[in-house]
Amino acid sequence: MADRLPSLVALRAFEAAARHMSLTRAAEELRVTPAAVSHQVKALEEDFGLRLFEREKRRLSPTAEARAGLTELRGGFDLLAEGVRRIRESRSGPILRVTTEPTFGGRWLVPRLANFHALFPDLDVLIDASDRLVDFDRDPIDVGVRWGAGRYPGLEAEQLFGDESVIAVCPPSLLEGDRALRAPDDLRFHPLIHFDWPAGQGEWPDWPAWLAKAGARKVDGARGLRFTAHSHAIRAALDNGGAVLATPSLVSADLRSGALVQPFDVTLPTGAQMHLVYRRDRAGEPAIATFRAWILAEAAKDAEEWTRSRSRPDGKRSRPVRGLG
Repeated sequence: MADRLPSLVALRAFEAAARHMSLTRAAEELRVTPAAVSHQVKALEEDFGLRLFEREKRRLSPTAEARAGLTELRGGFDLLAEGVRRIRESRSGPILRVTTEPTFGGRWLVPRLANFHALFPDLDVLIDASDRLVDFDRDPIDVGVRWGAGRYPGLEAEQLFGDESVIAVCPPSLLEGDRALRAPDDLRFHPLIHFDWPAGQGEWPDWPAWLAKAGARKVDGARGLRFTAHSHAIRAALDNGGAVLATPSLVSADLRSGALVQPFDVTLPTGAQMHLVYRRDRAGEPAIATFRAWILAEAAKDAEEWTRSRSRPDGKRSRPVRGLG
């Protein structure tokens, strides 16, 4: 049967081009040139004796004949990828591949991995810190930890921290001196640190929205330093004595240590939350099940500590909130 199959290289190029509807994007995935993909597709068309794509301007559209076998081809390549993964992992212990947004990975997940390794020394973890949204059917990733609305077709998404809201935090030094933060309007004396949320990933409350809710009318919410990486914005607040907007999970360690405080009990909802994401059909795999149970427990513990820090023993809210206690 093998001698009746077309080239697997050509079939792979065809499948990628059909999935992306683009020679360029297929080439990026396969790490070759668009000309190489085009050559493979043409060779396959000659082998089959039929057209596989209709070419409209810069977009490819698979023909009816091409669509007839795409589902099976994709399933076949997925099985091949899974087989390769199992062979590689059989050489050593299991490896759990986790993709995560860089700020959350660096500030929350990575500091807890020593605890994970102590509990599960035979399960190695590979962290892929990237803003890129992976394709769980194609990429060698087992689980993801991502900001989003939690709607991922074909995937299981479990919210980690409940409905986290954005808070304003700053170094404790801003609570002292002649220009101490005693009211939101006092922020006019201190740097505002801005984080520019990536387009297409929901909404992130900004300083003008926070100041409006806090009733601050003397502060120019547009001034200050701006960053596209949340970790850089938080670092700038720590180093430059400024205030930044963040969720409790991203600054929990700083609040616990006292490096940052929450001077005002003003919160804003976000358009996204942190989720643990994985394929439903792989939920029972030991490595994924182990990591899922561990990270959900860690997140629940963090959320409980945050809730407890914001309440007095009698259950009333304390104002202002200075830290996590």
